[in-house]
Amino acid sequence: MTFVQLIDYETKQSDEMNSLIDHWAERSSGRRTATHTLIGRDRDAGTHYVDLVEFPSYEEAMRNSRLPETEALFQEMVALCESMPTFRNLDVIRDEHLDKLVVNQVFDGLAGKGGDDGFFEECVAAGYTEHDIMSGAGAGGATGREGLRATAATWREGFDFSFDRTRQLAEGDTVTTLWNWTGTHRGEFMGVAPTGREVTMAGCTTFRLEDGRIAEGWWYYDAPGLMRQLAAR
Repeated sequence: MTFVQLIDYETKQSDEMNSLIDHWAERSSGRRTATHTLIGRDRDAGTHYVDLVEFPSYEEAMRNSRLPETEALFQEMVALCESMPTFRNLDVIRDEHLDKLVVNQVFDGLAGKGGDDGFFEECVAAGYTEHDIMSGAGAGGATGREGLRATAATWREGFDFSFDRTRQLAEGDTVTTLWNWTGTHRGEFMGVAPTGREVTMAGCTTFRLEDGRIAEGWWYYDAPGLMRQLAAR
């Protein structure tokens, strides 16, 4: 179970504190077990800070705390604080990245799951811009929300398909998804008459979000390999 340590403290030396954390990250490289850190400053009390440090488990957090670099960090941190920091140990019982939820709703919607196309209005910005490996070939290069809808229709007319999302990373305003795609060729696609074949390809998509909607997308996938499968005798 993922474990988070919450550190609450007061300091008037935020620049020195940031440098201290950077120095700890350098010194503990290859040994620390912390996987993610986030620092927040109280808007109503400018010297009040909260750090969230994520670990794979409580046991890994304890192993991290025993590192000499971490002990040195604690001592130097206390010296920069107005009073003794407080610590809370939290077992994570739910972890949802809201941008991932939007992206996954779009993947499911593009494959026709969910029963309707309301996800376009809910999840895709009106001015959506797409960068697609098949731009100009009749199956990519959407402009705006309606362009993406038209691209989806092209693929749906050609295939019954689904995405198997194998890896997903969210950072800042982007979500990158590695996926495997499986389709059954039911209709004409790119001038190829329906073959009834089951075809597959792997790919990667990065979406950029604005105000909770997808504003831009980059699609990379094995289009030549897909067309070779359709043309196979």
